[in-house]
Amino acid sequence: MRHVAIVGSGPAGYYTAETLQKADDIAVDVIDRLPVPYGLIRTGVAPDHQSIKAVSRRYEGVALTDNVRFVGHVAVGADVSIAELVALYDAVILATGAPNDRPLGIPGADLRGVIGSAAFVGWYNGHPDFAHLDPPLDAPGVAVIGNGNVALDVARILAKTSAEFAGSDIVAHARTALAASGVRHIHILGRRGPHQIAMTPKELGELAHLERASPRVDPADLPDEGGDALLEPGMRKSVTHLRSFAANPVAKPVTIDFDFFAMPVAIEGTHENGGRVQRVIVERTELDADLRSHGTGETYAIDAGLVISCIGYQTPPIPGVPYEHGRGRFANDEGRILPGLYCVGWARRGPSGTIGTNKPDGARVAEMVLEDIGRGAGKVGRPGLDALLASRGIAPVTFRDWRRIDAAEVAAALDGSPREKFTSVEAMLAAIGR
Repeated sequence: MRHVAIVGSGPAGYYTAETLQKADDIAVDVIDRLPVPYGLIRTGVAPDHQSIKAVSRRYEGVALTDNVRFVGHVAVGADVSIAELVALYDAVILATGAPNDRPLGIPGADLRGVIGSAAFVGWYNGHPDFAHLDPPLDAPGVAVIGNGNVALDVARILAKTSAEFAGSDIVAHARTALAASGVRHIHILGRRGPHQIAMTPKELGELAHLERASPRVDPADLPDEGGDALLEPGMRKSVTHLRSFAANPVAKPVTIDFDFFAMPVAIEGTHENGGRVQRVIVERTELDADLRSHGTGETYAIDAGLVISCIGYQTPPIPGVPYEHGRGRFANDEGRILPGLYCVGWARRGPSGTIGTNKPDGARVAEMVLEDIGRGAGKVGRPGLDALLASRGIAPVTFRDWRRIDAAEVAAALDGSPREKFTSVEAMLAAIGR
């Protein structure tokens, strides 16, 4: 029997397991520090994008096969080390994603009310690490830094009415806080222009259909329309949305302003009582021939009681695993880190690509692992992990346990919503009688 451990139960982990489980004579353990599976499908994808979350049904099909096992509530690095896993398994594959925010790195970024998107998205999605975030939503102005889909998700969630969350799985504490929000002016800041955004047409198009919010683009920021023809089709559709926002401004109580050629250079605020953000200082930029942005020296201020940084993510380092700090990922050669140790998904590539990108990535790394380990080295694998965890008093959460947690969340759902998520590990464990 060949034994493979996958650390992380998100898309990269389950797509890798999907290829591995088709091989003969193999046992795959998918290990996660939370008692619940699916990673960013559960806590990263926007709660009002249920069609995307439906991919979890595919992962459930993999998890229910005889040779794949979910090992939840086991923290690699704390409960069991990488070295111990490598000793137990023929291969260990790190599929930990990139859950940490890239630092903003400008003066004032440490003020209260400056939050990374991983934390803010985790808050409204009920991730146990961020359930108690309590973002300040009392001031009218919010600055969202970044020009990707995460920035659009954040702006859209901030702008929606309570009724617009019907059918979503946004968690109760976020529903309540957003219903009482004083936010009225949302600025999405991007260092470059409309032709350099990383926003997809579907996500941009959603902004045009919000009940109380209107997207706005300064026509002066739009490049010559003739240049749109050189864009790939998806980008061209995205820019068409921006042109529509510029041409058809609609008066609504909440505004979503796209500030292009806008580089945040400092965050200012009060420093009494722990400090609080009040404004963002933005420098206008221009693009050089290589489409890189450069400051012009011209600055302006945006009033903001909340700043959310959506500038990318990085994989957290693990002791004993080589790491590329500049790229925020594990150091690897096409997925190989060290003998017996691999990585896949964002942990391998860095934070790039969509959920679907992880499918071919997972298949490729799985095939490499199968070729590398051959018939296996006679390692003890799954029984060895069970014995080690038992010796430390650690009882993993199984996939059967997860289905009980899942059933309890579904039973607690509001009318029309798919579930009411537990937002603490303690509540998840209580649902299975622990």
